Amino acid sequence: MTRHYLDHASSSPLRPEAAAAMSAWLTPGAVGDPGRIHTEGMTARVALEEARDAVAALVGARNREVVFTSSGTEAIATAVWGAAERGRHLVVGATEHSAVRLAAAALAETGTHELTVLNVDPTGRVDPDAVVGSLRPDTALVAVQWSNHEVGTRQPVEVIARRLADHPALLLVDAAQGAGRDDIDFIDSGIDLLTVSGHKFGGPTGTGVLCVRRGLRLRPLLVGSDQERARRAGMENVAAIAGLGAVANVLSDPAERGAEADRQRALSASLSAVLAAVEGVHLLGDPERRAPHIVCAIIDGVEPQAVLLDLDRAGIAAHSGSACASGDLAPSPVLAAMGVDAHHSLRLSVGWTSTDADVTAFSDVFGPTIARLRQLSSHDPGRIPTVANVPTGTEDPDA
Repeated sequence: MTRHYLDHASSSPLRPEAAAAMSAWLTPGAVGDPGRIHTEGMTARVALEEARDAVAALVGARNREVVFTSSGTEAIATAVWGAAERGRHLVVGATEHSAVRLAAAALAETGTHELTVLNVDPTGRVDPDAVVGSLRPDTALVAVQWSNHEVGTRQPVEVIARRLADHPALLLVDAAQGAGRDDIDFIDSGIDLLTVSGHKFGGPTGTGVLCVRRGLRLRPLLVGSDQERARRAGMENVAAIAGLGAVANVLSDPAERGAEADRQRALSASLSAVLAAVEGVHLLGDPERRAPHIVCAIIDGVEPQAVLLDLDRAGIAAHSGSACASGDLAPSPVLAAMGVDAHHSLRLSVGWTSTDADVTAFSDVFGPTIARLRQLSSHDPGRIPTVANVPTGTEDPDA
């Protein structure tokens, strides 16, 4: 059976450029600590800095502003915990990724900090006026993601950055769903801290990036040695970083990045049309200002696990933004914050490997699948899989 992968927002397949770059560092005898001045170490240092240059070009940052981490989640934790030393108050959007929300909540639970969670409109967007209205003299951090990981809504990051220009609070932007797809200019954006996850756009798993604005001092989360200019201890994963750099080098070309984003936008539009054609399916998120690769909808009358299982049997990999699809009985905080049904969602996301054939395969099975499941549910609700009897993964684990 031909498989059709529509879950790129969770993790995108490794690109051949990354595999080729990594292979040189995964062969027997390949060695080199980038912190050493012998030939092997200097060779590793060159590979590391070439990757840093490529990532900097991808997000419009300076080389020295790029810190390599093990994941987007680590980059976020470093940013949140480091910025928290600047004041007692944190501001976080209600639809932020769990890596941001839980890091901020953990600080609040210690009693050292207070947390303000900003409501969003029905599309999932934060109001810049609400951001400004939440500020206090001791506000240390405002966290607003680039694009939402469940519904795709693009946040007004540029507006918020301008509104925060005269306040000492740092602006953290989780760009896991934006890097490699949208044009990002870190230097001129007004953003203080930007996080990236390599595997979201075809880089290796286990790679992340934290961009720290020039001149900003941030206490490292990991201590013990002085790698990454003393901003992140631990020997760098040269092989994985070389792979990330190879992908960043391709996508730092605006023409290549734009063409790929346009292809993904067209595929997403086709998927949206397939969803909207089925009665009782409601598209979520902003219809215009959105990530090019994410489509999310609420499906009346069926449980998300049943939909995912039927799609998988037909060779289609998809995801439910509902937290209940991860075995958690609580509703998705993102969808709940938007005021929509948080228990019956389906997320489809395309990427660099996606084709029209993926859309066709989904179109062929989606309508009949929903009709069959609704019929089963109306006759015997017990036959529809539930949280208790379906083994599943976790909510989008890495930012």
